[in-house]
Amino acid sequence: MKLILAIVNNDDSAVVSATLTRENFSVTKLSTTGGFLMIGNTTLLIGAEDDRVGRAKEIIQEHSRTRNKVAMTTGSLGRGIQKDSLEEEVTVGGATVFVLDVESMDKY
Repeated sequence: MKLILAIVNNDDSAVVSATLTRENFSVTKLSTTGGFLMIGNTTLLIGAEDDRVGRAKEIIQEHSRTRNKVAMTTGSLGRGIQKDSLEEEVTVGGATVFVLDVESMDKY
């Protein structure tokens, strides 16, 4: 058994989790915030048998897209605030996926 940690953009999380649930994956949603851009994400905890990991990753990839967004940056911290250093267009979205081995899993 595997535990898949998928960090997806908030805009994509509902579709990703609904599709995973529809295909009988166990999914738990956590609200998280990225450390670099301080933009909201959703971390999905997905339980999957070894032979279904590929399908879960396909679903995540299919429904997680990148987009450009103007975001506040932390680049000026410690150097003083400069007029044009507070906002920057960055690419957000997509997904970051970790697959971990699970020694045991119990439901009570």
